[in-house]
Amino acid sequence: MIAFIEPIKQLDQSLFFFFNGMHNPFWDVVMTLFTQTNIWGIFYLTLIFFIVRKYRMKAVVIIIMLALVVLIADQFSVFVKETVQRLRPTHDPDIQHLVHNVYRKGGLYGYFSSHATNTFAVAMFTAKLFKNSRYQVFIFFWATLVSYTRIYLGVHYPFDVLTGALVGILIGHFIYKLLLVIENHFLMLKMPKLAETGLSNQETGIILLVFLLFAATVLLVTNQLMHAQFL
Repeated sequence: MIAFIEPIKQLDQSLFFFFNGMHNPFWDVVMTLFTQTNIWGIFYLTLIFFIVRKYRMKAVVIIIMLALVVLIADQFSVFVKETVQRLRPTHDPDIQHLVHNVYRKGGLYGYFSSHATNTFAVAMFTAKLFKNSRYQVFIFFWATLVSYTRIYLGVHYPFDVLTGALVGILIGHFIYKLLLVIENHFLMLKMPKLAETGLSNQETGIILLVFLLFAATVLLVTNQLMHAQFL
């Protein structure tokens, strides 16, 4: 077993140093902002707005299930971290001096990434809910971006992120299926039906526009502040 795991760990470490080594002061600031959950508040509110708009009275149940998605994803990833006890790159005494870390070092253990698990769980759940191919491409791009920040900032190995993404997808899929069961047994008379309702391309465009405006603002403000030597 050790002979099988060791080459994987070496590959994981090599990939980590490849991605973590691609950095500069501008992206240090941007990635530090993008990795923070609260920075995406306006984006989350936009998703909730469309949940309420599309599903009306069912929105309360959907939002509760979405919160359950995040809770399960977060707590399960923390449980595995404490069970596996794989040191983060920033806490590994053999390599921590080589790691590019510009934000927090994170907790002691890193396998697997809670950020990746949470974002991919949300991505999968809302992709199933909204049923729009353009939205699906976008939301998984967003989850990948947030997950990548964890490697860039030096707090997770690529396989931490990959495992978190896969687990998050499974959790998001399972909770959506559970939502359908709840609808069929307890919300049968309430419209619209989840399986028959989704976002239009125009509504998806609004969500994408909010994301692009927010991301562009972060990039522009960061660039201006760095030129003014405030950062």
